[in-house]
Parts: sequence; structure tokens; C-alpha cells
Amino acid sequence: MKINALLRLNGLVCWVFCAMLVVVIVACDQIDARDVMSVSETNSTDNLEMATFAGGCFWCTESDFDKLPGVISTTSGYIGGSVKNPTYEQVVAGKTGHVEAVQVRFDANKTDFSELLSAFWLTINPLTPNRQFCDIGEQYRGVIFYHNAAQKKQAEESLAALQASNRFNEPIVTEILPASVFYKAEEYHQDYYLKNPLRYSYYRNNCGRDKALEKLWGQK
Repeated sequence: MKINALLRLNGLVCWVFCAMLVVVIVACDQIDARDVMSVSETNSTDNLEMATFAGGCFWCTESDFDKLPGVISTTSGYIGGSVKNPTYEQVVAGKTGHVEAVQVRFDANKTDFSELLSAFWLTINPLTPNRQFCDIGEQYRGVIFYHNAAQKKQAEESLAALQASNRFNEPIVTEILPASVFYKAEEYHQDYYLKNPLRYSYYRNNCGRDKALEKLWGQK
């Protein structure tokens, strides 16, 4: 009896040891997987850069930039004002000095700031001060916000080239300003065109944005 009990005890100890060994191996594999993912994410973020544009309603600006190659993410928000943590109601009432804008994160290996600038012009009316299409007020004016000296130089050169092209008889009023504190808009504004496609399409069509852009730039 004692021998049988001892054998059963040894078997139990062996089973527990094996189970613990399996747990350790699995844990090590999970740690390795996390390490690989972390390295991969670090490598990918090395190429990420940021740009910020105000082109009227940020629902539309976000939708337009999401379609561009190399764009990783877009965030709707408020920038350029003096009030901390402004709400949508405050901004659209024109009480904070902010504009509706979109921060664009892009892969510099797949696109660059100059290409984003070229795309941006085609999404706005650069001739209307304090207005974009049906949205009126300084909170809807067109602005290129630069994050460094290189972006400022490229933005100024892009604006100068458009002016020199003589495409328009009227002056271009789009502003070029240094990026300041950017406040993310309320969550329901993020990806609005995806969350509420019918309402978004109704708004965009009734605002006449695409028809005006086609008339301005000669393309859809």
C-alpha cells in the first residue's frame, strides 16, 4: 500500500511539473510574440508624419483624405483658437477662434507632404474667406497648418505656384499658419461619413460641395 501510494504521489508530482513546464513555454512564446509585434510597430511608426488641414466641414475633409494612398489615419478636431478643450457647439458658434480641421498621419514611404498639399487644394474653394461652400464663419475657413520649417516652405511654394498658374482671377485667401494645440473632436464626429453614410451624403450633396469643386477645378 505504501509503495502504491508513493508511486501515485510521484506520478502526481510529475504531472504537475509537466503542466507547469507547458505554461512556462506558452508564456515565453507569448512574450516573444509581443516583442516581435512591438518591434514591427516601432519600425512602422518611424516613417509616420503628421499634417493638419482645415477645409471647411471636417466630416468632408476627413473623408477626402482617407481615400489617399499612404494615409494611415485621420482625426477630426479643432485648432487655432484660444479656448481650452472647446466643444463642437462652441466652435460652430464662432466663439473660440478655432477652425474645424483634420490631422492626417501618413506613411512618408508611400506619400509626402507635397502630395497631400496637391490633394488638399482640390478639396477646397481657396477663394472664399471665412467660408467653405454652405458652411459660413471663420471656423470654416481654409488653412494649412505646418508642423515644421520644411512643411511651411512647401506650403508657401505650393500656394505661390497656384497663384502663378493664373487659374483664378480672384486672390487666393487660404491661410498658412503654425500648428498649435489640436483638440480631438467628440467621438461621434470621427469617421462620421462611415458611421452615418446616409446623413453624410445628404449633407454633402445639399451643401453643393462636389459640384462647386468640379466647377472650380474641372474634375470630380
